[in-house]
Amino acid sequence: MIFSGPPVEIPGVNLAEFVLRRADAYGDTPAVVDVSGGGQCTYAELAATARGCAAGLRARGFGPGDVLAVLAPNCPEYPAIAHAATGAGGAVVVLNPLDTERDLAARLTESGARLLVVAPADLERATALAAEVGVEEVLTTTPAPGARPFTALAEDAATGGPVRALDPARDPAALLHSSGSTGHPKTVVLTHRNLVAKALLTSMVAPIEPGEVVLAVPPFHHAFGLTMMMNATLLQGGTLVTMPRFDPEGFLRAVQDHRVTRLYVVPTMAVLLARSPLVEEYDLSSLRSIVSGGAALDPEIARLVRARIGCRIAQGYGLTESMVSFMQSDHPATESSVGTPAPGVECRVVDTGTGEELNAEETGEVLIRGPQVMRGYLAAGTTDTAATAEVLGPDGFLRTGDLGYVGSDGELVLVDRIKELIKYKGQQVSPVELESVLLKHPGVADAAVVGVPDEEASEIPKGFVVAKGATTAEELMAYVAERVAPYKKIRRIEFVDRIPRTPVGKVERRALRDRAA
Repeated sequence: MIFSGPPVEIPGVNLAEFVLRRADAYGDTPAVVDVSGGGQCTYAELAATARGCAAGLRARGFGPGDVLAVLAPNCPEYPAIAHAATGAGGAVVVLNPLDTERDLAARLTESGARLLVVAPADLERATALAAEVGVEEVLTTTPAPGARPFTALAEDAATGGPVRALDPARDPAALLHSSGSTGHPKTVVLTHRNLVAKALLTSMVAPIEPGEVVLAVPPFHHAFGLTMMMNATLLQGGTLVTMPRFDPEGFLRAVQDHRVTRLYVVPTMAVLLARSPLVEEYDLSSLRSIVSGGAALDPEIARLVRARIGCRIAQGYGLTESMVSFMQSDHPATESSVGTPAPGVECRVVDTGTGEELNAEETGEVLIRGPQVMRGYLAAGTTDTAATAEVLGPDGFLRTGDLGYVGSDGELVLVDRIKELIKYKGQQVSPVELESVLLKHPGVADAAVVGVPDEEASEIPKGFVVAKGATTAEELMAYVAERVAPYKKIRRIEFVDRIPRTPVGKVERRALRDRAA
């Protein structure tokens, strides 16, 4: 049985052309501002910079199939850099400034990036990387000694350059990296059409009004920050307030001082809004809506946020490979669901053993098809056909690796990652379910659960807990045991200072399993 969203037509155009198509009309409306108030640009300035630098890139022979790399935290210059590259018909590979030199070098090599744009603080590091991997030139996001600023590319436009034909359905617009928390990270190839679809679908399932203010905390180097937050906000005429890094007080102060109306958060930020006493010190009355993504949002946390902040909060679902697949309504029939399929998106649920298609209310692996689903994975500068074939079928359906079911109301409920299920004496135990129980204990600030090897049971659930009050491992294990089936009980607890998470809030279970070992 296929569960579908309403039909939608995706324009076959260049990504930058689509995202900035209303920039001239928005004119003097601020497009991007720094959280400190130190730097900003209007829509007219953003469009002029992106178009001028795109022309400069074309003059250098940059076009479809070419790649520009960005290594920077969220900053006002980021959108113009990304859309200069895509405006020239090429692609942008967005890099995490926290990655090691080894990882960055591998990603630059694999992508074949011709140019590298970096924050001035990373110039020395980037120059060494460029020499190692053969990048043509290093430019900086803002003027800095020893390098050309990115905006200087517009000076090259006068020499002219051919406009190479673009195939939006095939030519890459972005190379993103999937999370390595559950396996080896992969490079995801997203075409211009993919990213046009992501921006359009976001504007349909989570619309904002022109002039609304969005706090850009999720990193632009992640699909959640780049596609749902950055591109969709610019498409709709909102103002992005960029934060280079998250800290609780700075986050709350930014909402207050910039009169933020929309937040894109990961669940750990939602927990802050629900429970932190810091919230009482700031005026958050400007908030109208919150979109949560990156990991599952506990329904109880959502209820607490609604009651405390007085605004809408809903969660969406999608992978780096398929961002914006489902979106929760303001009043979901099932609070734990991730909502119904976005326009143009189709979903199937299949038996994990046989691949047989299942019906509503039956649990299996979630498969997704739609215009937002990736072209494939990249390896050694070309399509990784083997890795792509493992997850992307000839019928266009993407295997998500998530276990879930579609209810009779049409809403998708996720159970867990298939590979993360704990096998206890032949029974399947969901770490997410146990984490949800732990987080309801008043003495727990954060928690994660993984399976650890056991000679008798194959695996047993072990909890890692950040305590916020006086509690013991015995108390917590008893608390969980009272609320779950006997085979699901947590058998061990270890107290830690922090739970390792990705930038979008996913638990890095591999790191915890390594620690347990």
